[in-house]
Amino acid sequence: MISVLVVDDSVVVRRLITDALGDDPEIRVVGTAPNGKVALAKIEQLRPDLVTLDIEMPIMDGLQTMRAIRQQYARLPVIMFSTLTAAGATATLDALSAGASDYVTKPANVGSVAESIRSVREQIIPRIHALCGGRRSALAPPARPGLAPGRPLTGAGNMPAPSLTRPPGGTPLPGVVRPPNVPPGAPAAAPIRAAPRTGGIEIVAVGCSTGGPDALTAVVRALPASLPVPVVVVQHMPPVFTKMFADRLDRTAALTVVEAAGEMVVRPGTVYIAPGDFHLEVHRRGTEVVTKLNTGPPENFCRPAVDVLFRSVARTYGGATLAIILTGMGQDGKRGAEQLRSAGAEIVAQDEATSVVWGMPGAVTHAGLAHAVLPLGEIANHLISRTAGGRGAKSMEVTR
Repeated sequence: MISVLVVDDSVVVRRLITDALGDDPEIRVVGTAPNGKVALAKIEQLRPDLVTLDIEMPIMDGLQTMRAIRQQYARLPVIMFSTLTAAGATATLDALSAGASDYVTKPANVGSVAESIRSVREQIIPRIHALCGGRRSALAPPARPGLAPGRPLTGAGNMPAPSLTRPPGGTPLPGVVRPPNVPPGAPAAAPIRAAPRTGGIEIVAVGCSTGGPDALTAVVRALPASLPVPVVVVQHMPPVFTKMFADRLDRTAALTVVEAAGEMVVRPGTVYIAPGDFHLEVHRRGTEVVTKLNTGPPENFCRPAVDVLFRSVARTYGGATLAIILTGMGQDGKRGAEQLRSAGAEIVAQDEATSVVWGMPGAVTHAGLAHAVLPLGEIANHLISRTAGGRGAKSMEVTR
């Protein structure tokens, strides 16, 4: 049984979340709190496996509470509740930087209470199961100095809170979730590194979901402005959030980072992030490659979907692609990675130890599609070395 503490200043929202979670026999709401101050006391008292946390609250708001939680409980999974507004997106990104595990958006413009409950249920229950995985009692002492979850990610020694360390024996911590068919007690997959082979890299394609904003930030901030290839990204996020995330990353990265629009010419040194609710593809137009957006059906329950992007990259660039699958829930990207691998592309997956949820990278790894499985802190340097010189860059074959 997964125990959950619900924190929101609205009695209506607390009831809505409680009712939504009540439909799952493996989840139990053990308490509620109207603000962060009360929540901190109840965390100590109730020892929940996971906290849902509103952003706008009196006395102690969600961002202040998130920082306080991470000072005391380095590994406790926290899901933020946000609004689909610019202010809500900004606050949510701040909370993710402070160590929140994931977020869901509050129902808007729905016709009934039942529809609101359904919306919350569909968003939050899969995340709770993914973040809690097979372990319970995620409360832990404060993180060691230098591993504070609230700090901006800069490398392997400064990871998102739910997966900062692993206990003896290699058992994944809460939030480090394996893909289906991998036994919970099995040893963690060790990093796989690779040796050079011939072949040039002309584009980098990245897919990520839960834990992705911090992971992607860590990678992009470490890349030089002189990167000789473009980077195309699908991060599972709703509208508004993707624009805010791209703008924020653009302010702190050496590369140019934009939310992709239709018919943009893909250029070296630029990161193109798929907009919320649109699939992103790339296509050749004469001698140029341009972006295409579409509102085709969701794939893997996602729009944008990594599979859609990867398929288009496989058609357009073939083996001249470096594909990177970062932390994320589910298996989006696996089918696209199959096509990329068949086309001769190079595929790198984030390792289990540094992933918040090892769903997407784990699925690719266990399907035998990854040429390399690397800690987050090694991915940027790996990308730089493989794209050095643009078309002349070498890709890799796996060695263990």
